[in-house]
Amino acid sequence: MAEKKPLLWLGSSRSDLRAFPADARQEAGHQLSRVQHGEEPADWKPLPSIGPGLTELRIRTAVAHRVIYVAKFAEAVYVLHAFEKRSRKIRPVDLALAKKRWSDLLRHRRDS
Repeated sequence: MAEKKPLLWLGSSRSDLRAFPADARQEAGHQLSRVQHGEEPADWKPLPSIGPGLTELRIRTAVAHRVIYVAKFAEAVYVLHAFEKRSRKIRPVDLALAKKRWSDLLRHRRDS
């Protein structure tokens, strides 16, 4: 098993995930722990439209929830956004927020 990477939460992603119902929060935590250890989550989809290496973690309970993260950097797993999904497509506002946080992360890493 790979060394555990820390989770770094961008923007309001941590408080947004904490607002999930208990079952979705628990499943998200379990799947993010797998990612921290270098494993794939049980249900995921790449999001190249937002940025290379970004992944949508799909949580299926009574209501669908999503966590967008990137794990390709050696130092950490960055959680960009966590939200409830109410339709087949991700809402444009959620895509825009994830894209902005991705851009901000890249700028921060470049300038550091």
